[in-house]
Amino acid sequence: MKSRKISAILILIGGLAMFYGLQRGEATAVMTKAIRICLECIGIGL
Repeated sequence: MKSRKISAILILIGGLAMFYGLQRGEATAVMTKAIRICLECIGIGL
């Protein structure tokens, strides 16, 4: 029972952190960095 409470609290904290990041526009920054890294890996580079 205690394990379920801890799991629920951690899921809630994770959800709140994701919501906060989305509100700050972090998803765009992460996607931009991921695209840049991927293009560098295949040799196109930007």
